Amino acid sequence: MTTQTLSMIVCGLISFVVGAVLAFFAGVKYRMKVAEAELGSAEEEAKRLVSDAIRAAETKKKEALLEAKDEIYKIKNDSEKEIKERRSEVQRQERRLQQREENLDRKTENMEKKEEALQQKLKDADQRLQEAEQVKASQLEMLERISGYSEEQAKAYLLSTLSDELTHEKALKIQQFEQRYKEEADQKAREIISQAIQRCAADHVAEVTVSAVPLPSDEMKGRIIGREGRNIRTLETLTGVDLIIDDTPEAITLSSHDPVKREVARIALEKLIQDGRIHPARIEEAVEKAAREVEQKIKQDGERAVIETGVHGVHPELMRLLGRMRYRTSYGQNVLDHSIEVAQIAGIMASELGLEPTQAKRAGLLHDIGKALTHEIEGSHVAIGVDLARKYRENPDIIHAIEAHHNDVEPKTIVACLVQAADAISAARPGARRENLENYIKRLEKLESIANSFEGVDKCFAIQAGREIRIMLKPDIISDDQMIITAREIAKRIEDEMEYPGQIKVNVIRETRAIEYAK
Repeated sequence: MTTQTLSMIVCGLISFVVGAVLAFFAGVKYRMKVAEAELGSAEEEAKRLVSDAIRAAETKKKEALLEAKDEIYKIKNDSEKEIKERRSEVQRQERRLQQREENLDRKTENMEKKEEALQQKLKDADQRLQEAEQVKASQLEMLERISGYSEEQAKAYLLSTLSDELTHEKALKIQQFEQRYKEEADQKAREIISQAIQRCAADHVAEVTVSAVPLPSDEMKGRIIGREGRNIRTLETLTGVDLIIDDTPEAITLSSHDPVKREVARIALEKLIQDGRIHPARIEEAVEKAAREVEQKIKQDGERAVIETGVHGVHPELMRLLGRMRYRTSYGQNVLDHSIEVAQIAGIMASELGLEPTQAKRAGLLHDIGKALTHEIEGSHVAIGVDLARKYRENPDIIHAIEAHHNDVEPKTIVACLVQAADAISAARPGARRENLENYIKRLEKLESIANSFEGVDKCFAIQAGREIRIMLKPDIISDDQMIITAREIAKRIEDEMEYPGQIKVNVIRETRAIEYAK
Protein backbone atom coordinates (compact mmCIF):
# COMPACT_ATOMS: atom_id res chain seq x y z
CA MET A 1 0.00 0.00 0.00
CA THR A 2 1.30 3.44 -1.01
CA THR A 3 1.74 6.42 1.24
CA GLN A 4 -0.83 8.35 -0.67
CA THR A 5 -3.46 5.66 -0.11
CA LEU A 6 -2.64 5.42 3.57
CA SER A 7 -3.04 9.16 3.96
CA MET A 8 -6.42 9.02 2.31
CA ILE A 9 -7.53 6.31 4.68
CA VAL A 10 -6.33 8.25 7.72
CA CYS A 11 -8.04 11.36 6.49
CA GLY A 12 -11.25 9.40 5.94
CA LEU A 13 -11.13 7.99 9.46
CA ILE A 14 -10.45 11.40 10.93
CA SER A 15 -13.34 12.87 8.97
CA PHE A 16 -15.63 10.05 10.14
CA VAL A 17 -14.61 10.51 13.77
CA VAL A 18 -15.06 14.27 13.54
CA GLY A 19 -18.51 13.80 11.87
CA ALA A 20 -19.57 11.32 14.54
CA VAL A 21 -18.48 13.68 17.31
CA LEU A 22 -20.34 16.56 15.69
CA ALA A 23 -23.44 14.39 15.19
CA PHE A 24 -23.28 13.29 18.89
CA PHE A 25 -23.04 16.86 20.12
CA ALA A 26 -25.87 17.88 17.79
CA GLY A 27 -28.10 15.05 19.16
CA VAL A 28 -27.25 15.99 22.73
CA LYS A 29 -28.16 19.56 22.08
CA TYR A 30 -31.45 18.57 20.45
CA ARG A 31 -32.39 16.34 23.42
CA MET A 32 -31.61 19.17 25.80
CA LYS A 33 -33.95 21.43 23.90
CA VAL A 34 -36.68 18.78 23.95
CA ALA A 35 -36.20 18.24 27.70
CA GLU A 36 -36.33 21.96 28.33
CA ALA A 37 -39.55 22.19 26.32
CA GLU A 38 -41.10 19.26 28.25
CA LEU A 39 -39.97 20.80 31.54
CA GLY A 40 -41.68 24.06 30.61
CA SER A 41 -44.93 22.32 29.70
CA ALA A 42 -44.81 20.33 32.97
CA GLU A 43 -44.35 23.52 34.94
CA GLU A 44 -47.28 25.06 33.11
CA GLU A 45 -49.42 21.95 33.81
CA ALA A 46 -48.45 22.07 37.46
CA LYS A 47 -49.38 25.71 37.66
CA ARG A 48 -52.70 24.97 35.97
CA LEU A 49 -53.46 22.07 38.40
CA VAL A 50 -52.60 24.29 41.36
CA SER A 51 -54.89 27.03 40.12
CA ASP A 52 -57.67 24.50 39.48
CA ALA A 53 -57.25 23.09 42.98
CA ILE A 54 -57.38 26.60 44.45
CA ARG A 55 -60.54 27.38 42.50
CA ALA A 56 -62.12 24.01 43.54
CA ALA A 57 -61.21 24.71 47.17
CA GLU A 58 -62.80 28.12 46.95
CA THR A 59 -65.93 26.56 45.43
CA LYS A 60 -66.10 23.90 48.18
CA LYS A 61 -65.62 26.59 50.79
CA LYS A 62 -68.48 28.65 49.38
CA GLU A 63 -70.74 25.53 49.21
CA ALA A 64 -69.86 24.61 52.81
CA LEU A 65 -70.66 28.14 53.93
CA LEU A 66 -74.01 28.03 52.10
CA GLU A 67 -74.87 24.63 53.62
CA ALA A 68 -73.94 25.89 57.08
CA LYS A 69 -76.11 28.97 56.60
CA ASP A 70 -79.03 26.76 55.39
CA GLU A 71 -78.66 24.45 58.39
CA ILE A 72 -78.52 27.41 60.77
CA TYR A 73 -81.63 28.87 59.12
CA LYS A 74 -83.44 25.52 59.34
CA ILE A 75 -82.53 25.06 63.00
CA LYS A 76 -83.67 28.59 63.68
CA ASN A 77 -87.02 27.98 61.94
CA ASP A 78 -87.53 24.68 63.81
CA SER A 79 -86.75 26.32 67.11
CA GLU A 80 -89.13 29.20 66.41
CA LYS A 81 -91.85 26.73 65.35
CA GLU A 82 -91.39 24.62 68.50
CA ILE A 83 -91.45 27.75 70.67
CA LYS A 84 -94.61 28.88 68.91
CA GLU A 85 -96.27 25.47 69.43
CA ARG A 86 -95.34 25.37 73.10
CA ARG A 87 -96.58 28.92 73.55
CA SER A 88 -99.93 27.98 71.92
CA GLU A 89 -100.16 24.83 74.11
CA VAL A 90 -99.53 26.94 77.22
CA GLN A 91 -102.22 29.35 76.09
CA ARG A 92 -104.65 26.46 75.57
CA GLN A 93 -103.88 25.09 79.02
CA GLU A 94 -104.43 28.55 80.51
CA ARG A 95 -107.80 28.88 78.72
CA ARG A 96 -108.81 25.39 79.89
CA LEU A 97 -107.90 26.21 83.49
CA GLN A 98 -109.77 29.48 83.25
CA GLN A 99 -112.86 27.64 81.92
CA ARG A 100 -112.64 25.11 84.76
CA GLU A 101 -112.43 27.89 87.31
CA GLU A 102 -115.48 29.56 85.77
CA ASN A 103 -117.36 26.20 85.81
CA LEU A 104 -116.43 25.66 89.45
CA ASP A 105 -117.64 29.15 90.31
CA ARG A 106 -120.95 28.53 88.57
CA LYS A 107 -121.36 25.16 90.29
CA THR A 108 -120.59 26.75 93.64
CA GLU A 109 -123.22 29.40 93.03
CA ASN A 110 -125.73 26.74 91.97
CA MET A 111 -124.97 24.67 95.08
CA GLU A 112 -125.51 27.71 97.29
CA LYS A 113 -128.80 28.47 95.56
CA LYS A 114 -129.90 24.83 95.89
CA GLU A 115 -128.94 24.77 99.55
CA GLU A 116 -130.98 27.91 100.17
CA ALA A 117 -133.93 26.40 98.27
CA LEU A 118 -133.55 23.17 100.29
CA GLN A 119 -133.58 25.04 103.57
CA GLN A 120 -136.71 26.87 102.48
CA LYS A 121 -138.34 23.58 101.48
CA LEU A 122 -137.46 22.05 104.86
CA LYS A 123 -139.09 24.98 106.61
CA ASP A 124 -142.16 24.63 104.40
CA ALA A 125 -142.25 20.88 105.08
CA ASP A 126 -142.11 21.41 108.85
CA GLN A 127 -144.89 23.93 108.62
CA ARG A 128 -147.02 21.62 106.47
CA LEU A 129 -146.34 18.74 108.87
CA GLN A 130 -147.67 20.78 111.75
CA GLU A 131 -150.68 21.73 109.67
CA ALA A 132 -151.22 18.07 108.75
CA GLU A 133 -151.09 17.05 112.41
CA GLN A 134 -153.70 19.65 113.21
CA VAL A 135 -155.88 18.54 110.28
CA LYS A 136 -155.46 14.91 111.33
CA ALA A 137 -156.59 15.67 114.88
CA SER A 138 -159.60 17.62 113.65
CA GLN A 139 -160.48 14.88 111.14
CA LEU A 140 -160.29 12.22 113.85
CA GLU A 141 -162.72 14.19 115.97
CA MET A 142 -164.99 14.69 112.99
CA LEU A 143 -164.78 10.98 112.06
CA GLU A 144 -165.72 9.96 115.59
CA ARG A 145 -168.75 12.23 115.48
CA ILE A 146 -169.80 11.12 111.97
CA SER A 147 -169.16 7.39 112.32
CA GLY A 148 -170.60 7.03 115.76
CA TYR A 149 -167.89 4.46 116.57
CA SER A 150 -166.10 4.48 119.84
CA GLU A 151 -162.36 4.01 119.91
CA GLU A 152 -162.71 0.28 120.75
CA GLN A 153 -165.27 -0.25 118.04
CA ALA A 154 -163.01 1.50 115.52
CA LYS A 155 -160.11 -0.76 116.58
CA ALA A 156 -162.24 -3.85 116.10
CA TYR A 157 -163.27 -2.64 112.65
CA LEU A 158 -159.65 -1.93 111.71
CA LEU A 159 -158.56 -5.37 112.94
CA SER A 160 -161.25 -7.01 110.81
CA THR A 161 -160.11 -5.03 107.75
CA LEU A 162 -156.50 -5.88 108.55
CA SER A 163 -157.36 -9.58 108.76
CA ASP A 164 -158.81 -9.47 105.24
CA GLU A 165 -155.71 -7.69 103.98
CA LEU A 166 -153.48 -10.24 105.68
CA THR A 167 -155.39 -13.06 103.97
CA HIS A 168 -154.71 -11.39 100.61
CA GLU A 169 -151.08 -10.87 101.51
CA LYS A 170 -150.82 -14.52 102.55
CA ALA A 171 -152.15 -15.61 99.16
CA LEU A 172 -149.63 -13.37 97.43
CA LYS A 173 -146.83 -14.79 99.58
CA ILE A 174 -147.87 -18.33 98.71
CA GLN A 175 -147.79 -17.44 95.05
CA GLN A 176 -144.38 -15.82 95.44
CA PHE A 177 -143.01 -18.90 97.23
CA GLU A 178 -144.37 -21.16 94.50
CA GLN A 179 -142.72 -18.97 91.85
CA ARG A 180 -139.44 -18.95 93.77
CA TYR A 181 -139.46 -22.72 94.20
CA LYS A 182 -140.16 -23.12 90.49
CA GLU A 183 -137.23 -20.88 89.65
CA GLU A 184 -135.00 -22.78 92.08
CA ALA A 185 -136.12 -26.05 90.49
CA ASP A 186 -135.26 -24.70 87.03
CA GLN A 187 -131.88 -23.54 88.28
CA LYS A 188 -131.21 -26.93 89.89
CA ALA A 189 -132.18 -28.68 86.65
CA ARG A 190 -129.78 -26.47 84.70
CA GLU A 191 -126.98 -27.22 87.16
CA ILE A 192 -127.61 -30.96 86.92
CA ILE A 193 -127.61 -30.83 83.11
CA SER A 194 -124.47 -28.67 82.96
CA GLN A 195 -122.64 -30.99 85.37
CA ALA A 196 -123.69 -33.99 83.31
CA ILE A 197 -122.41 -32.34 80.14
CA GLN A 198 -119.10 -31.35 81.74
CA ARG A 199 -118.51 -34.80 83.22
CA CYS A 200 -119.28 -36.47 79.91
CA ALA A 201 -117.24 -34.42 77.45
CA ALA A 202 -116.79 -36.29 74.18
CA ASP A 203 -115.14 -35.55 70.85
CA HIS A 204 -117.28 -35.57 67.74
CA VAL A 205 -116.15 -36.17 64.18
CA ALA A 206 -118.66 -36.09 61.35
CA GLU A 207 -118.89 -39.42 59.50
CA VAL A 208 -118.65 -39.49 55.72
CA THR A 209 -120.03 -41.83 53.07
CA VAL A 210 -116.72 -42.48 51.30
CA SER A 211 -113.45 -44.17 52.22
CA ALA A 212 -110.08 -43.83 50.50
CA VAL A 213 -107.77 -46.86 50.12
CA PRO A 214 -104.12 -45.98 49.44
CA LEU A 215 -102.28 -47.89 46.68
CA PRO A 216 -98.56 -48.66 46.51
CA SER A 217 -98.50 -47.42 42.88
CA ASP A 218 -100.82 -46.36 40.06
CA GLU A 219 -100.00 -49.65 38.31
CA MET A 220 -102.13 -51.37 40.98
CA LYS A 221 -105.26 -49.61 39.62
CA GLY A 222 -105.03 -51.62 36.39
CA ARG A 223 -104.72 -54.88 38.33
CA ILE A 224 -107.75 -54.02 40.44
CA ILE A 225 -109.80 -53.26 37.32
CA GLY A 226 -108.69 -56.53 35.71
CA ARG A 227 -109.12 -57.76 32.17
CA GLU A 228 -112.19 -56.08 30.67
CA GLY A 229 -113.09 -54.89 34.19
CA ARG A 230 -113.90 -58.34 35.61
CA ASN A 231 -112.08 -57.80 38.94
CA ILE A 232 -113.73 -54.49 39.79
CA ARG A 233 -117.17 -55.81 38.74
CA THR A 234 -116.72 -58.85 40.98
CA LEU A 235 -115.68 -56.71 43.94
CA GLU A 236 -118.59 -54.28 43.47
CA THR A 237 -121.09 -57.14 43.10
CA LEU A 238 -119.90 -59.02 46.19
CA THR A 239 -119.68 -55.96 48.46
CA GLY A 240 -122.42 -53.69 47.07
CA VAL A 241 -119.96 -50.78 47.13
CA ASP A 242 -119.00 -48.47 44.25
CA LEU A 243 -115.26 -48.25 43.50
CA ILE A 244 -114.29 -44.87 42.10
CA ILE A 245 -110.99 -44.94 40.18
CA ASP A 246 -110.23 -41.37 39.17
CA ASP A 247 -107.14 -39.23 38.66
CA THR A 248 -106.27 -39.25 42.37
CA PRO A 249 -102.70 -40.61 42.47
CA GLU A 250 -102.18 -43.91 44.29
CA ALA A 251 -105.68 -44.07 45.83
CA ILE A 252 -109.10 -45.61 45.18
CA THR A 253 -112.34 -44.22 46.66
CA LEU A 254 -115.06 -46.50 48.05
CA SER A 255 -118.56 -45.01 48.03
CA SER A 256 -121.63 -46.43 49.82
CA HIS A 257 -124.32 -45.19 52.21
CA ASP A 258 -124.08 -48.51 54.09
CA PRO A 259 -120.99 -48.15 56.30
CA VAL A 260 -120.87 -51.90 57.09
CA LYS A 261 -120.57 -52.78 53.41
CA ARG A 262 -118.05 -49.99 52.91
CA GLU A 263 -115.91 -51.32 55.79
CA VAL A 264 -116.04 -54.87 54.37
CA ALA A 265 -114.99 -53.59 50.94
CA ARG A 266 -112.16 -51.53 52.45
CA ILE A 267 -110.73 -54.44 54.44
CA ALA A 268 -111.06 -56.82 51.48
CA LEU A 269 -109.37 -54.40 49.07
CA GLU A 270 -106.50 -53.78 51.50
CA LYS A 271 -105.96 -57.55 51.84
CA LEU A 272 -105.97 -57.98 48.05
CA ILE A 273 -103.47 -55.14 47.57
CA GLN A 274 -101.22 -56.58 50.28
CA ASP A 275 -101.42 -60.10 48.80
CA GLY A 276 -100.98 -58.99 45.19
CA ARG A 277 -103.04 -61.85 43.73
CA ILE A 278 -106.16 -60.20 42.36
CA HIS A 279 -108.65 -62.37 40.46
CA PRO A 280 -112.37 -63.21 40.97
CA ALA A 281 -111.79 -66.31 43.09
CA ARG A 282 -109.30 -64.51 45.31
CA ILE A 283 -111.65 -61.50 45.57
CA GLU A 284 -114.52 -63.72 46.75
CA GLU A 285 -112.28 -65.29 49.42
CA ALA A 286 -111.03 -61.89 50.60
CA VAL A 287 -114.59 -60.48 50.85
CA GLU A 288 -115.72 -63.49 52.96
CA LYS A 289 -112.77 -63.05 55.34
CA ALA A 290 -113.42 -59.30 55.61
CA ALA A 291 -117.12 -59.91 56.37
CA ARG A 292 -116.16 -62.30 59.19
CA GLU A 293 -113.70 -59.73 60.61
CA VAL A 294 -116.33 -56.99 60.53
CA GLU A 295 -118.88 -59.27 62.19
CA GLN A 296 -116.36 -60.07 64.93
CA LYS A 297 -115.62 -56.37 65.39
CA ILE A 298 -119.37 -55.66 65.63
CA LYS A 299 -119.62 -58.20 68.44
CA GLN A 300 -116.63 -56.67 70.24
CA ASP A 301 -118.01 -53.14 69.87
CA GLY A 302 -121.35 -54.25 71.36
CA GLU A 303 -119.63 -55.87 74.34
CA ARG A 304 -117.41 -52.80 74.79
CA ALA A 305 -120.44 -50.50 74.84
CA VAL A 306 -122.14 -52.61 77.50
CA ILE A 307 -118.99 -52.73 79.64
CA GLU A 308 -118.24 -49.02 79.19
CA THR A 309 -121.71 -47.96 80.35
CA GLY A 310 -121.94 -50.57 83.14
CA VAL A 311 -125.18 -52.08 81.81
CA HIS A 312 -125.47 -55.80 82.58
CA GLY A 313 -127.78 -58.61 81.50
CA VAL A 314 -128.26 -57.37 77.93
CA HIS A 315 -129.40 -60.07 75.46
CA PRO A 316 -126.56 -61.17 73.10
CA GLU A 317 -128.61 -60.24 70.04
CA LEU A 318 -129.14 -56.73 71.41
CA MET A 319 -125.38 -56.46 72.02
CA ARG A 320 -124.75 -57.45 68.39
CA LEU A 321 -127.21 -54.80 67.22
CA LEU A 322 -125.42 -52.26 69.41
CA GLY A 323 -122.16 -53.18 67.68
CA ARG A 324 -123.83 -52.69 64.26
CA MET A 325 -124.61 -49.12 65.28
CA ARG A 326 -120.85 -48.45 65.14
CA TYR A 327 -121.35 -48.34 61.36
CA ARG A 328 -124.58 -46.30 61.45
CA THR A 329 -124.67 -42.50 61.40
CA SER A 330 -127.36 -39.89 61.96
CA TYR A 331 -126.66 -36.42 60.52
CA GLY A 332 -122.99 -37.42 60.48
CA GLN A 333 -123.00 -38.46 64.17
CA ASN A 334 -121.96 -42.01 65.02
CA VAL A 335 -125.03 -43.68 66.54
CA LEU A 336 -123.13 -46.03 68.90
CA ASP A 337 -121.04 -43.17 70.33
CA HIS A 338 -124.24 -41.13 70.62
CA SER A 339 -126.01 -43.97 72.50
CA ILE A 340 -123.08 -44.44 74.90
CA GLU A 341 -123.01 -40.70 75.57
CA VAL A 342 -126.79 -40.59 76.17
CA ALA A 343 -126.46 -43.47 78.64
CA GLN A 344 -123.69 -41.72 80.55
CA ILE A 345 -125.47 -38.34 80.65
CA ALA A 346 -128.76 -39.93 81.75
CA GLY A 347 -126.95 -41.91 84.46
CA ILE A 348 -125.17 -38.79 85.76
CA MET A 349 -128.42 -36.81 85.92
CA ALA A 350 -130.17 -39.69 87.70
CA SER A 351 -127.37 -39.80 90.29
CA GLU A 352 -127.62 -36.01 90.82
CA LEU A 353 -131.35 -36.44 91.46
CA GLY A 354 -130.68 -39.16 94.01
CA LEU A 355 -132.08 -41.96 91.81
CA GLU A 356 -130.66 -45.32 90.87
CA PRO A 357 -128.76 -44.69 87.59
CA THR A 358 -128.89 -48.28 86.28
CA GLN A 359 -132.22 -48.04 84.49
CA ALA A 360 -131.44 -44.59 83.09
CA LYS A 361 -128.16 -45.88 81.63
CA ARG A 362 -129.84 -48.96 80.17
CA ALA A 363 -132.63 -46.92 78.56
CA GLY A 364 -130.11 -44.39 77.22
CA LEU A 365 -127.96 -47.13 75.68
CA LEU A 366 -130.92 -48.86 73.98
CA HIS A 367 -133.00 -45.81 73.01
CA ASP A 368 -131.77 -45.83 69.36
CA ILE A 369 -131.40 -49.63 68.99
CA GLY A 370 -133.93 -49.57 66.14
CA LYS A 371 -131.50 -47.65 63.93
CA ALA A 372 -129.42 -50.82 63.57
CA LEU A 373 -132.19 -52.36 61.41
CA THR A 374 -133.74 -49.37 59.61
CA HIS A 375 -132.06 -50.48 56.35
CA GLU A 376 -133.67 -53.94 56.65
CA ILE A 377 -137.08 -53.34 58.31
CA GLU A 378 -139.67 -50.76 57.33
CA GLY A 379 -140.81 -48.28 59.94
CA SER A 380 -139.33 -45.63 62.22
CA HIS A 381 -136.38 -46.48 64.44
CA VAL A 382 -138.60 -45.82 67.49
CA ALA A 383 -141.16 -48.46 66.46
CA ILE A 384 -138.41 -50.94 65.52
CA GLY A 385 -136.62 -50.31 68.82
CA VAL A 386 -139.83 -50.86 70.84
CA ASP A 387 -140.47 -54.16 69.01
CA LEU A 388 -136.89 -55.34 69.65
CA ALA A 389 -137.06 -54.42 73.34
CA ARG A 390 -140.33 -56.34 73.71
CA LYS A 391 -138.95 -59.29 71.75
CA TYR A 392 -135.98 -59.64 74.09
CA ARG A 393 -138.09 -58.96 77.20
CA GLU A 394 -136.77 -55.66 78.41
CA ASN A 395 -138.33 -53.88 81.41
CA PRO A 396 -141.58 -51.98 80.58
CA ASP A 397 -139.97 -48.74 81.84
CA ILE A 398 -137.12 -49.23 79.36
CA ILE A 399 -139.60 -49.86 76.54
CA HIS A 400 -141.56 -46.75 77.49
CA ALA A 401 -138.37 -44.65 77.52
CA ILE A 402 -137.48 -45.90 74.02
CA GLU A 403 -141.00 -45.14 72.79
CA ALA A 404 -141.11 -41.64 74.35
CA HIS A 405 -137.64 -40.30 73.56
CA HIS A 406 -138.96 -38.50 70.44
CA ASN A 407 -142.37 -37.64 71.98
CA ASP A 408 -144.15 -40.37 69.99
CA VAL A 409 -145.93 -40.90 73.32
CA GLU A 410 -146.05 -38.63 76.36
CA PRO A 411 -143.22 -39.48 78.81
CA LYS A 412 -144.69 -40.73 82.08
CA THR A 413 -141.61 -41.78 84.05
CA ILE A 414 -138.50 -39.96 85.27
CA VAL A 415 -136.32 -42.37 83.28
CA ALA A 416 -138.14 -41.44 80.07
CA CYS A 417 -137.67 -37.72 80.78
CA LEU A 418 -133.98 -38.20 81.55
CA VAL A 419 -133.39 -40.15 78.32
CA GLN A 420 -135.27 -37.51 76.34
CA ALA A 421 -133.13 -34.73 77.85
CA ALA A 422 -129.86 -36.66 77.44
CA ASP A 423 -130.70 -37.43 73.80
CA ALA A 424 -131.31 -33.74 73.08
CA ILE A 425 -128.06 -32.74 74.87
CA SER A 426 -125.94 -35.25 72.94
CA ALA A 427 -127.46 -34.28 69.59
CA ALA A 428 -127.18 -30.56 70.29
CA ARG A 429 -123.49 -30.49 71.14
CA PRO A 430 -121.60 -28.10 68.78
CA GLY A 431 -120.18 -30.17 65.93
CA ALA A 432 -122.00 -33.34 66.98
CA ARG A 433 -124.25 -33.39 63.94
CA ARG A 434 -123.87 -32.13 60.42
CA GLU A 435 -126.69 -30.70 58.38
CA ASN A 436 -126.91 -28.95 55.05
CA LEU A 437 -126.08 -25.24 55.35
CA GLU A 438 -128.97 -24.29 53.09
CA ASN A 439 -131.46 -26.24 55.22
CA TYR A 440 -130.01 -24.64 58.35
CA ILE A 441 -130.48 -21.12 56.96
CA LYS A 442 -134.00 -21.95 55.76
CA ARG A 443 -134.89 -23.18 59.25
CA LEU A 444 -133.69 -19.94 60.83
CA GLU A 445 -135.59 -17.88 58.26
CA LYS A 446 -138.75 -19.95 58.82
CA LEU A 447 -138.40 -19.46 62.56
CA GLU A 448 -138.19 -15.67 62.20
CA SER A 449 -141.00 -15.51 59.63
CA ILE A 450 -143.37 -17.35 61.99
CA ALA A 451 -142.63 -14.87 64.78
CA ASN A 452 -142.95 -11.84 62.49
CA SER A 453 -146.38 -13.00 61.28
CA PHE A 454 -147.94 -12.22 64.69
CA GLU A 455 -149.43 -8.81 65.31
CA GLY A 456 -147.52 -6.57 67.68
CA VAL A 457 -144.09 -8.13 66.97
CA ASP A 458 -141.48 -5.39 66.48
CA LYS A 459 -138.29 -7.41 65.93
CA CYS A 460 -137.20 -11.02 66.29
CA PHE A 461 -133.84 -12.76 66.22
CA ALA A 462 -133.07 -16.49 65.90
CA ILE A 463 -130.04 -17.11 68.14
CA GLN A 464 -128.16 -20.02 69.73
CA ALA A 465 -127.94 -21.82 66.35
CA GLY A 466 -131.73 -21.75 66.05
CA ARG A 467 -132.40 -23.14 69.52
CA GLU A 468 -133.80 -19.84 70.80
CA ILE A 469 -135.84 -17.06 69.23
CA ARG A 470 -135.87 -13.69 70.94
CA ILE A 471 -138.96 -11.58 70.14
CA MET A 472 -139.35 -7.85 70.87
CA LEU A 473 -143.00 -6.74 71.23
CA LYS A 474 -144.54 -3.31 70.71
CA PRO A 475 -145.64 -2.28 74.23
CA ASP A 476 -148.38 0.01 72.94
CA ILE A 477 -150.08 -2.90 71.12
CA ILE A 478 -149.38 -5.97 73.33
CA SER A 479 -150.09 -5.87 77.07
CA ASP A 480 -148.39 -7.99 79.72
CA ASP A 481 -151.28 -10.46 79.80
CA GLN A 482 -151.38 -10.68 76.00
CA MET A 483 -147.62 -11.27 75.96
CA ILE A 484 -148.01 -14.66 77.67
CA ILE A 485 -150.69 -15.71 75.20
CA THR A 486 -148.57 -14.54 72.24
CA ALA A 487 -145.55 -16.56 73.43
CA ARG A 488 -147.69 -19.68 73.77
CA GLU A 489 -149.25 -19.22 70.31
CA ILE A 490 -145.84 -18.71 68.67
CA ALA A 491 -144.44 -21.86 70.36
CA LYS A 492 -147.50 -23.85 69.28
CA ARG A 493 -147.16 -22.72 65.67
CA ILE A 494 -143.45 -23.57 65.64
CA GLU A 495 -144.28 -27.08 66.87
CA ASP A 496 -146.93 -27.52 64.17
CA GLU A 497 -145.04 -26.12 61.18
CA MET A 498 -141.35 -26.95 61.75
CA GLU A 499 -139.14 -29.99 62.25
CA TYR A 500 -136.08 -29.57 64.47
CA PRO A 501 -133.94 -31.57 66.92
CA GLY A 502 -134.35 -30.92 70.64
CA GLN A 503 -136.39 -27.88 71.63
CA ILE A 504 -136.62 -24.18 70.76
CA LYS A 505 -136.88 -21.52 73.47
CA VAL A 506 -139.39 -18.74 72.69
CA ASN A 507 -138.17 -15.68 74.61
CA VAL A 508 -140.72 -12.84 74.37
CA ILE A 509 -139.74 -9.38 75.67
CA ARG A 510 -142.07 -6.44 76.27
CA GLU A 511 -140.30 -3.34 77.50
CA THR A 512 -141.24 0.31 77.92
CA ARG A 513 -138.44 2.78 78.51
CA ALA A 514 -138.54 6.44 79.58
CA ILE A 515 -135.30 8.36 79.09
CA GLU A 516 -134.52 11.88 80.30
CA TYR A 517 -131.26 13.76 80.68
CA ALA A 518 -130.33 15.86 83.73
CA LYS A 519 -128.50 18.98 82.60
